Amino acid sequence: MLKINAIKRIKKGKSYSRKLRMQKKFPGILYGMNKIPVFLELDHNLIFNLQKKIEFYKENICLIIEEKKHIVKVQSIQRHAFKLKLLHIDFLYN
Repeated sequence: MLKINAIKRIKKGKSYSRKLRMQKKFPGILYGMNKIPVFLELDHNLIFNLQKKIEFYKENICLIIEEKKHIVKVQSIQRHAFKLKLLHIDFLYN
């Protein structure tokens, strides 16, 4: 099972997301199972390398947020049209 560390994001919006991307991070969200959505900050290079593996899409992922483990699956990923960059990721509680 893949393990990913994430930070809970307090600020939201386009300008904050741009600042994250300048710091080699990018925004994401965790939702599902009638729980409150959790907005996340993720390391771009880590996720970019992991998303090249088939397991990233097919297997469960252990998402660690503030030392709490959540079992999730990738719901969707938004990529830049022509740059090798990830823009946003959605995780779904499993």
